[in-house]
Amino acid sequence: MERVIVHSDINHCYAQIEEMLHPELRQVPMAVGGHEEMRHGIILAKNDLAKAFGVKTASTLREAKKACPQLVIIHPHYDDYLYYTSEVKNIYREYTDRVESFGLDEAWIDLTHSSQVFGDGISVARKIQKRVREELGLEVSMGVSYNKIFAKMGSDLKKKMGFSIITQDNYQDVLWPLPIEDLFYVGYRTAPKLKARGMSTIGDLAKKEPAYLRSFLGKMGEVLWYFANGYDASEVLTVSHEQQPKSVGNGITAIMDMKNREDMKMVFTVLVESVATRLKQQGLKGDVISIAIRNTDLKYYTRQKKIEKATNIASEIMKVVMELVDEHVDFHYAYRSIDVHVSHLSIDNGVEQLSFLIDEKQREKEKKLDIVMDAIREKYGFDKIKRMSLMANQELTSFDPLRDNIIHPVGYFK
Repeated sequence: MERVIVHSDINHCYAQIEEMLHPELRQVPMAVGGHEEMRHGIILAKNDLAKAFGVKTASTLREAKKACPQLVIIHPHYDDYLYYTSEVKNIYREYTDRVESFGLDEAWIDLTHSSQVFGDGISVARKIQKRVREELGLEVSMGVSYNKIFAKMGSDLKKKMGFSIITQDNYQDVLWPLPIEDLFYVGYRTAPKLKARGMSTIGDLAKKEPAYLRSFLGKMGEVLWYFANGYDASEVLTVSHEQQPKSVGNGITAIMDMKNREDMKMVFTVLVESVATRLKQQGLKGDVISIAIRNTDLKYYTRQKKIEKATNIASEIMKVVMELVDEHVDFHYAYRSIDVHVSHLSIDNGVEQLSFLIDEKQREKEKKLDIVMDAIREKYGFDKIKRMSLMANQELTSFDPLRDNIIHPVGYFK
């Protein structure tokens, strides 16, 4: 049986939810962003009228106002966004338990076996799209295909209730003529390398030998070849109380030895931010934080600490990580590889037990900062926005742990 995989995208998610709650905003150029009094606030989402004026996501408020002086800036209401995106996914789950979130506003839906109850997968997908608009007032674009990669690319083809079907018979006609930048995980750094070697479309890359792509892009070159040719058997995952992972973590063997506390702190910062992002994407939090360290003599050890309140906030995880570093790491040695994990996981349902030992206002501020950074990175790449402290050694911190943790096609591992 050929799989029926759907990728759904709530287009301009934050702006669309604001328009749904406040219909008068549909009549004016509007964007969701930071406080106007903050000169360096960021645009998180914009409506179509703002887009027509040249307002761009991830631009500063100053740049947006210059492009559109009459732009209405709405401060983000994250509780609303979490609630309505959860409601959208609850509709998806009425048809299958295989619903995998990809950020707040996107999800893969496996309808392969739903046809036995609800009818053919394509009809079910159209029904879901219609229900989301009628019941929640939100529009989603959908891509339907036999694998996750093509489904994702299909949902990007047409916005505003778009519906694209990518099959084994038509993918070369539909996807291969597209610009190379449209291939999943081709970012602003990779695209110039491909174009310099004569690959300006997805089809150009698809026709190359995987070994050639690997020669200048590393393992990601081979992954991109699989993506372009539709070789992806990865499953749509579910996260539930019974199936949730035991821990979420990331690690790296650094490009150079970490010889002091600042080197290690910079690398841990990148890893911790990626772990916090992955926890939030999966709706999880944890209260045990562990680090693993290997020095240049290849001696390996781990340390962990249990915290009072489960978290998925980068700054809170980082604080504990550096406490462990300060307590246990001897910088008479140089270090080659490090890992960070968050475990003892629970579902993050938004309900928090108050603590007199924790500044809840500061905690909320840090969580909102995480969400803003996640939104920018999801759209433009992990290294589009960085903390200033990481600029001291960009060679050491110029890696993308989120990309390295994507679900690769099965063929990649053969």
